[in-house]
Amino acid sequence: MRVEVVALPVSDTERAKQFYKSLGWREDADFVADDDFRIVQLTPPGSAASIQFGVGVTTAPPGSMRGLYLVVDDVEAARTELAQRGAEVSEVFHESRLGARFRPVGAPGREPGASPGRETYASFVTFDDPDGNGWIVQEITSRLPGRG
Repeated sequence: MRVEVVALPVSDTERAKQFYKSLGWREDADFVADDDFRIVQLTPPGSAASIQFGVGVTTAPPGSMRGLYLVVDDVEAARTELAQRGAEVSEVFHESRLGARFRPVGAPGREPGASPGRETYASFVTFDDPDGNGWIVQEITSRLPGRG
């Protein structure tokens, strides 16, 4: 089994579509059945998994998805690209307290800069989409055993 798609709750389908496309995500589909159903699918560059949103796609409140992960080889380069593409992205940080990546910017345990020694799995940035769905970008330079 593999994760294929995550449904995001958004309040404005077109605004969400433009936001994710501005990040460089590929538009895979935009289908409208009627006023009660529209589905948009986009895929981040290099990802096997996609996001879907639209009208009639999920009953979750807009902006209620938090802790969605993107994985990159270089978190500083990813931060630069996200910022250049218009995302309001946090500064690069590492954790001094496990779980701080899930806390808001400025929360205790989020220490400035990449992880000392640039340990894999240990450096992050975060950003939200226009509805407040929250993304964590994690630097992974080598995988733990069994994580191909």
